[in-house]
Amino acid sequence: MFKRLPIFAVASLVMVVSACSPRQGAVADDPFERLNRSSHAFNKGLDRNILSPLSKTYTDVVPDPVEDSVSNFARNLSLPGKVVNNVLQLDLSSAARNSARFALNSTVGLAGLFDPSQKIGLVEKSTDFGETLQGWGVAEGAYLELPLFGPSNMRDGLARFVDMLFLDPAGQILKPPVSEYRSASTVGALLQTRQIYGAQIDEVLYGSADSYAQSRLVYLQSRRFELRDITNDEYIDPYAEFE
Repeated sequence: MFKRLPIFAVASLVMVVSACSPRQGAVADDPFERLNRSSHAFNKGLDRNILSPLSKTYTDVVPDPVEDSVSNFARNLSLPGKVVNNVLQLDLSSAARNSARFALNSTVGLAGLFDPSQKIGLVEKSTDFGETLQGWGVAEGAYLELPLFGPSNMRDGLARFVDMLFLDPAGQILKPPVSEYRSASTVGALLQTRQIYGAQIDEVLYGSADSYAQSRLVYLQSRRFELRDITNDEYIDPYAEFE
């Protein structure tokens, strides 16, 4: 299990910066700012020295169709965990859709290397246990930036571990060498995404006067928008300025 932790760290970083540059205005509950800034410095160094150069090398060396197949394989194996959360949220239509995607991509799509579901309009409903907890009325809590895992909050930080330890059927069932293939494909998918959103990531981490404050702002806005958290006074659609 613990060998997969850096993979989720990269995922958090990518999620933070994959939204367009936000408007100012989100207010953060950040009582742990001093500790968070230390974690941010560590994560920023990890990106500068390892993730960023590795992603560039990966996308330069690996042909685009192979990159896409690797990413498809990783996303397909994440679907069972999403189905579990769909069910916990009583979102049975999304559970059925994600189950159908998994079945079709695992068979016609050759173990998920291809994504025929997308071509017929069977779009994934992405979710996680953080969204499940939000649906159960759990507030996001204080902002946290976790070493390796990146920006989060108290609710979603806990939820990430629950997703990893308890709500990942594929992770529980798969045995070597398939489990190793999954870990490698997840890294590949995240490296591809890091390169796709490289300009946005670099702007936040290296083009901001205060990269910690900027990454916190982007995370809060994008996460609240993702969860449609309109009960939060700081809910902001990060895409609204582009409409």
